[in-house]
Amino acid sequence: MADRYWFFASQGQQQGPYPEARLRQFIAAGTVNAETLVWTEGMANWQKAGEIPGLLAGASGPPAVPGVLSGAGIGAGGSLSVDLSIWALLGRSLLLFIGFVLVIPAPWVATGFFGWFVERLRVPQRPNLGFTGKPGDIWYVFVIQGLCTYAGFSDAWYPPLIVMPLQAFLSWMTIRWIAANISSNGHPLALSFAGSAAGYIGWYLLLYVSVLSIIGWAWVITAWMRWTCRNIAGTRREIVFNASGWQILWRTLVYALGMALIIPIPWAMGWYTRWYVSQFALVERTAYASA
Repeated sequence: MADRYWFFASQGQQQGPYPEARLRQFIAAGTVNAETLVWTEGMANWQKAGEIPGLLAGASGPPAVPGVLSGAGIGAGGSLSVDLSIWALLGRSLLLFIGFVLVIPAPWVATGFFGWFVERLRVPQRPNLGFTGKPGDIWYVFVIQGLCTYAGFSDAWYPPLIVMPLQAFLSWMTIRWIAANISSNGHPLALSFAGSAAGYIGWYLLLYVSVLSIIGWAWVITAWMRWTCRNIAGTRREIVFNASGWQILWRTLVYALGMALIIPIPWAMGWYTRWYVSQFALVERTAYASA
């Protein structure tokens, strides 16, 4: 069955098709469990994954070879995934946008969005993720971010340029806050983001400049994400970003086209978000360093 493609049901939505190797990553992450309905070509009806001989039993695969990453690039860890409804994602995103436009609700809608998203992340060996951040923690950051959105409505060219480093700094503060407030099974994970504010602002500005090269921004995003992953501290395993510049480029262009056509927006958002999250993976630090 290794060459088959699988579908599974999650939150009332049909997911797939996925190759069996990807399905086993969902199983390892807990997204697909014994009660999840699955189907592949040759099956008369949908069945629970636990009723299919060998499907769950072999999900973890063999131990990683020391110093070598597996074909999925995950070693003893695995790829991240996110279990969400496209309509919930659309609704939450619209609420987040409206909250920042109105400025005052920004701390509440931002905290609600991050909490909702983190709870739907599936991380290997880290079940039941939660978010402990409160609207009052860094409320001023979100209020200022909301005010910064109005810089783009100015007829002059200089307000966005002045605001851009400030937005980068606020984004850096937000990432630090999110990392520090992620929990698993109700216990804090003691994560932190160790990247410097100057480094983060530098990447932010480089991305803006790289747009002038038409396609170079995709490689800047790839390098930026890898720099970000290297600066996540407090984990036994290394967080890596596997996407290439070409993958970022063509998928972002398809996503932008879907958004421009209006009607495909929910599906484009769901497709792009799930893929982007799946490009983050966990590997053993010793194995990754030796590779």
